[in-house]
Amino acid sequence: MDIFTLSLWAIATVAFAASLKKNKKKTFESIKMARGLMKGMIGQIIGILFLIGLILTFIPPETIKELLGKSDALVATVAAALAGSVTLIPAFVAFPLVGSFVNVGADIVPAVAFLTTLTMVGIVTFPLEKQEFGLKFTLTRNAVSFIFAVLIAISMGVAL
Repeated sequence: MDIFTLSLWAIATVAFAASLKKNKKKTFESIKMARGLMKGMIGQIIGILFLIGLILTFIPPETIKELLGKSDALVATVAAALAGSVTLIPAFVAFPLVGSFVNVGADIVPAVAFLTTLTMVGIVTFPLEKQEFGLKFTLTRNAVSFIFAVLIAISMGVAL
């Protein structure tokens, strides 16, 4: 386990102990509430795991590693950003999917480019956005979002 995960566990443990000390009854009520919420989300979580497994089945780890890990970083980043721009999957699926890509050998910059464009750029939703906000706004927003998504990806590559 890495230091980040250990620190999150330590913070959660300290916060839980402080909550118990402050008000044991409310703490256990919140645990019951969280358990109920978790029961409602278990189907979605299983679906996410299934979808990630399905994607990783159709796109073998070697292919991901080759395209997003060993190839030219700039080409891989732009290709991942373009793929993210035209893909429409919920963010709660995208985050674990991108984590899986990185775990099988994808470089962090293309992975972040895919993730950020996936959440910031909307080619699939372009017609609806154009209808609601107009062509100029939609084009400008998507272009600026694409540029910033690539800059964020490069920044993450530098930071990590």
